[in-house]
Amino acid sequence: MFRTPARLYRVLAVAEAITWTILIAALIARAVGAPGVVVTIGGGIHGFVFLAYGATAILVAFNQRWSIGVGALAVVSAVIPYATIPMEIWLHRTVRLTGDWRLEQSEHPQDRTWYDRTMRWFLRHAWVLVALIAVAVVALYVILLVLGPPGGK
Repeated sequence: MFRTPARLYRVLAVAEAITWTILIAALIARAVGAPGVVVTIGGGIHGFVFLAYGATAILVAFNQRWSIGVGALAVVSAVIPYATIPMEIWLHRTVRLTGDWRLEQSEHPQDRTWYDRTMRWFLRHAWVLVALIAVAVVALYVILLVLGPPGGK
């Protein structure tokens, strides 16, 4: 299903936009009298997908050798409702999502760095990478739940 970085990024960018819709709908529902738990549920779903999108954007940024600015813009696009969709379109049109996962070392000088070798190892052992990302996202999600919602309410 995620044979290319572009496919993985697109799926998470769309999922992040969908969860914005869920969160906004929950906020509207609460404003017109629905119980507050709808926002808790919608916010929880959105928060989890938001973190998963951020992790995916970082992984794809490393694989595609994006500049720090482009990688940061991809991550920050999740903060603005629905901005991950135009971000994905822009990345696609500017050929920043072209190519496969870099599983083998090339002649590119960056392929000799420790983080590139580490990334290739994780990409070759995708189950370990998925497990680590899932654990990191869940851990960060739990920490954020313990800290409480934005605005301290």
